[in-house]
Amino acid sequence: MKEILWLGRGGQGAFTAAKLLGAAYTIDSDDKYALAFPSFGPERRGAPVRAFTKLDTKPITDRSQTEKADLIVILDDTLYDPQLSGLLKEGGKIIVNTKGNISGTVSFDAENTAAEFRLPTVNTVMLGLVSGLSAVVTADEAVQAINGYMPEKIRERNINALLKAVGEVSE
Repeated sequence: MKEILWLGRGGQGAFTAAKLLGAAYTIDSDDKYALAFPSFGPERRGAPVRAFTKLDTKPITDRSQTEKADLIVILDDTLYDPQLSGLLKEGGKIIVNTKGNISGTVSFDAENTAAEFRLPTVNTVMLGLVSGLSAVVTADEAVQAINGYMPEKIRERNINALLKAVGEVSE
């Protein structure tokens, strides 16, 4: 089973990204299963949020929070802590939205890419990074998920931001 931990703040779309990843994974196959769910404390914009995506080729019965992740995706670099590396499976990666460079992570300025496409959040940019840096889903599958689950008026901008992120890390 592949497990992805998303860390963000309320309103940044971490749970939406978790759901889109699950949808992308299952979009072309009846033999793939996904589970996406959030975990948060006080329900308010800006509060820390954790979301989880579990992906497998058999039905997922474990609905508990991820203890060891293949990927940790951080939408807000203030949530980064070096101790997060202890939550990674062997060979796992931490992907961080940051303007700087955080040692031991894949650091990417997702804010800049989101701004380029007039997006208020970085969630689909980070989904693009997940697609480009791992074999979890293809860019085409992620695009299909956006087309299937996002409102039409924001699809094109989100797809373009996702594809730019994929291109930045796949080259």
